Amino acid sequence: MTPVVAIVGRPNVGKSTLLNRIIGRREAIVEERPGVTRDRKEVAAHWQGRPFTLVDTGGWLAGGDSLDHQVSRQSERAIAGADAVLFVVDATVGVTEDDDRVAALLRGRADTVIVVANKVDDRVHEAASWELLSLGLGDPMLVSALHGRGTGDLLDRLVDLLPAEVEADDGDASTEPEEPRVLGVSIVGRPNVGKSTLFNRLIGEERAVVHDRPGTTRDSIDTVVETDHGPVRFIDTAGMRRKARIDENTEYYSMVRALKSVDLSDVALLVIDATVGVTHQDQRLAERVDAAGCPIVVLLNKWDLCDTEQREDVAEQVGRRLHFVGEAPVLRISALTGKNVARLWPALAESIEDYRTRIPTRRVNDVVRAAQVEHPAPAGARVLYATQGATDPPTFTLFANRELPKTWLRYLERRLREDLSLGSTPIKLRVRRRSE
Repeated sequence: MTPVVAIVGRPNVGKSTLLNRIIGRREAIVEERPGVTRDRKEVAAHWQGRPFTLVDTGGWLAGGDSLDHQVSRQSERAIAGADAVLFVVDATVGVTEDDDRVAALLRGRADTVIVVANKVDDRVHEAASWELLSLGLGDPMLVSALHGRGTGDLLDRLVDLLPAEVEADDGDASTEPEEPRVLGVSIVGRPNVGKSTLFNRLIGEERAVVHDRPGTTRDSIDTVVETDHGPVRFIDTAGMRRKARIDENTEYYSMVRALKSVDLSDVALLVIDATVGVTHQDQRLAERVDAAGCPIVVLLNKWDLCDTEQREDVAEQVGRRLHFVGEAPVLRISALTGKNVARLWPALAESIEDYRTRIPTRRVNDVVRAAQVEHPAPAGARVLYATQGATDPPTFTLFANRELPKTWLRYLERRLREDLSLGSTPIKLRVRRRSE
């Protein structure tokens, strides 16, 4: 197993900046204000050939409201599951009451803890950092996560703390089974529709902070779960609103990360608050997911809170406002109680099967010929030959004598979906002109 390293500390001491510095890219959202990070975010890292998993956490804060309490619990869970801990303290501020409380949590495992004196940008700040010895966790490592000062020495010391590597068996590598491909499933929707509640239920633990305050999730977080259909990576994304309503940098970067997660996913779970109905933003989001070539499973959450009239109204809205997603499965669930969530697995399995379908070339050409006989393309345009070039999603290459109108291509796409029983999975058509 890859060793796990948790980065902990009170809010706004530079934990996410340190994570970004170690992995060499901007993976975690960073702003100069407390409370930006809330959920545990895991990323792969390595130093001197030694791999490990970094876990970024929200700021540990005593007291506060119920949301602060949940963020602190996430930090405590990260500490409990870590092989080593980087305890980040702001050297320019010194030891605060909250720093002392975090240190108290860590003293029982002091031999696996490194105190990181952050924001030591020059020699002037070095002397003040030795105040951190009062935390009782050994000598601090002086770094500037923002500028990279001292991070190499920090990582050298960290690698020495990690458990010894287990040597791999030198058996015949050719007989080792190939690792199954991990399916990516993103959970998307507007703010406060229950995405994080569903994410926690699907993975079987509280990885994401759940609160009735919209915008609780700031960054995309993911966990791989072993299922009967192989490993599945569930990705919880931030709630997406219209650009006109995004009024802060954090929310903008959250939306960018969420859209990136959709683009990299194999299936998207579109969560809709059934008590509100299908809004214009739900419709726009479904269009964005559909354009990414990602199969959609529509989840009407909080169904148990709807009366008969609301349920009939929502069902009508799905058919009218989400008609473009075709035969996408529509499930009525309660993420909070778990009602009907088990039905998600067969729907996912069907979407995955359609997504990976490969159709014999002869069958593809039979469908194309029949479509052309019933409704020929205008201006003498004609498909001479067709073949499926790829899966994930099914991608068909059409060799044509001239340019094919977009309206006719939409007709052909619908015929391919219906005649080849491809369900709700997206289809990509690539047209190549070829002389007769």
